[in-house]
Amino acid sequence: MMRPILSIAAVLAFLAAVSYARAADDSTKNHIIALERGALERWGKGDPQGFFDIMSNEETYFDPTVGKRIDGREALRKFFAPFTGKISIERFEMVDPRVQRHGDVAILTFNLVDYGAQLDGSPKSTARWNSTEI
Repeated sequence: MMRPILSIAAVLAFLAAVSYARAADDSTKNHIIALERGALERWGKGDPQGFFDIMSNEETYFDPTVGKRIDGREALRKFFAPFTGKISIERFEMVDPRVQRHGDVAILTFNLVDYGAQLDGSPKSTARWNSTEI
């Protein structure tokens, strides 16, 4: 009789630990997505600083409008400088954001749709991007 009770207690403890780990993991994923949303909101007002606040100094950035990758935060800051204060986005949508964890590394992927995107008074458009961030 004592053995089944201990077995049930062990199973319940295991399930509680798995549930806690999953809740913590969901919290981390939600936090990562929230950080990106915050940076995107600032970018939509012409302020790239939100991205600089969440990136490392060794940032690697790929942009479909340039011929090669941009290495490092300072190089990216120079790349964004001509756009600072000139970008306007009415609203954006992060489509199907997904965070995958591998040890201490998290990978965020999503499709981005910018509605009413405008550069320095140009005609408004809808811009679509595929994003991967580590």
